Amino acid sequence: MRILITGAAGMIGRKLAEQLAQIGRLGDQAISVLTLTDVVPPVVPAGFAGLLELDTADLATPDEATRLIAGRPDVIFHTAGIVSGEAESDFNKGYRVNLDGSRLLLAAIRQEGQAALYRPRLVFTSSIAVFGAPFPDTIDDDFLTAPLTSYGTQKAMVELLLSDYTRRGFVDGVGLRLPTICVRPGIPNKAASGFFSSIIREPLAAREAVLPVSGDVRAWHASPRAAIGFLLHAATLDAAMLGARRNMNMPGLSVTVDEQIAALRRVAGDGAVQSIRREFDPTIAKMVDGWPQAFDAARALALGFRADSSFDEIIQNHIDDEMSGSIAKVAEAT
Repeated sequence: MRILITGAAGMIGRKLAEQLAQIGRLGDQAISVLTLTDVVPPVVPAGFAGLLELDTADLATPDEATRLIAGRPDVIFHTAGIVSGEAESDFNKGYRVNLDGSRLLLAAIRQEGQAALYRPRLVFTSSIAVFGAPFPDTIDDDFLTAPLTSYGTQKAMVELLLSDYTRRGFVDGVGLRLPTICVRPGIPNKAASGFFSSIIREPLAAREAVLPVSGDVRAWHASPRAAIGFLLHAATLDAAMLGARRNMNMPGLSVTVDEQIAALRRVAGDGAVQSIRREFDPTIAKMVDGWPQAFDAARALALGFRADSSFDEIIQNHIDDEMSGSIAKVAEAT
């Protein structure tokens, strides 16, 4: 089996590559070739026994997608894109990367299939940002996609393309509307939702974190570990189970900022919580106010997708995956 990961230098792409390299299989098939591509050089995952191809490419540049698809990957994980805050602040870049890059990738797949039969499974990381207020108490897959941001609009447009290309038989697509991913490792990115991770990640590392919204702000969360599980499961789902509707909400946890902080206190102690400084930012608060807060992921759950059981588990996953397995409570070190 040949696998291609776009956006492989990003957090989701990198973790996905690490997982695939470690297990060496997808479903019941061994991975013979693992191709990683991004606009910057991807990180080399350890332990892969097959052929590893590292590639630097901009999918929005003509012919780059064609070159990548010429290898005929059986499964494509399309995680490439820029995040919400950057897509909102740089209109042209957002549409170029998030829409044009995806459109050219789909067009390259179609072109390759015209020469000889080729219909790969393409797993696309969409977002709950495809929805826009006013919201019901819980949002299901049937709720109107009417985004209130450029990022959400770009994701919604790719969802439509994915569905149409699948309907026409050019690709076997699955679109996953990911929750807000928390706790994101590394340095803060330009996502407007970045504070959800920083108020956990920074205190765990004994650094100050700024909270720009009120404590009653509620969001839909999943850990990076759960997100990788979503992607792997989507790659092996029986297409007959999916039917014609190829985009779906992923399961997660609906929690407030105050509930996040309470979980941090339980896991890491009072000292961690004391590292959070509240500094209201009306711009971020306005953006967050237009985001959905809770979802009905019954369809995804029926198809076998599974999320985290609690926010305490999300924090512990971050500690286990990013902080060498354990930490002393910050309270004990202060």
